[in-house]
Amino acid sequence: MSGDLLSRAPIAALRSRYDEPWRHYHAWAHPQAMLRHLAAAQAEGLVVADRDAAVGFILWHDAIYDPQAGGGRNERLSAALCRAEMTPLADMASVERAVLAIEATIAHVLPEGDCPDAALLLDIDLSVLGADEEGFDAYDAAIRREYAHVEEAAYRAGRVAILTRFLERHRLYLTDWGHARWEAAARANLSRAIARLA
Repeated sequence: MSGDLLSRAPIAALRSRYDEPWRHYHAWAHPQAMLRHLAAAQAEGLVVADRDAAVGFILWHDAIYDPQAGGGRNERLSAALCRAEMTPLADMASVERAVLAIEATIAHVLPEGDCPDAALLLDIDLSVLGADEEGFDAYDAAIRREYAHVEEAAYRAGRVAILTRFLERHRLYLTDWGHARWEAAARANLSRAIARLA
């Protein structure tokens, strides 16, 4: 396949998904920010083994997003959509690597199998946790709007549990690049958010 996947992907159709009215954080700005982080990583010397897989992951990883769906359903459906829509556009190995990385976002742990860029992709997906305080707080408020259907006490308890699981990890970011760039700020942001919600 010639040219970057970005030039072949069904951008208009993808964007229409990310522009669904119930999305506030998981909207089109999210994959756009991730593409900028991918470019920054490459500019700083990180080798991306499979550019098509990386771009495919970024474009499709939240293509299906229903805040009321059960655990893992959005990720599995996004992975299936990625396989269906990316297959005519890229080598099958790249498609399967993108799918593996998307499925890995269910638990945000490295997948088993052939996915050489998974650590970087998972780090980029969590980059917002390491944003400055204003950026993180805007993200946190946007997540609350996405879960407006959840009663306040239940939301607080669930959100604290999720953020605490991240904070208890030995490392939030799997690559040295992501760790150096975001780890300290992410831990401070998570601690602030948990204190605010508790």
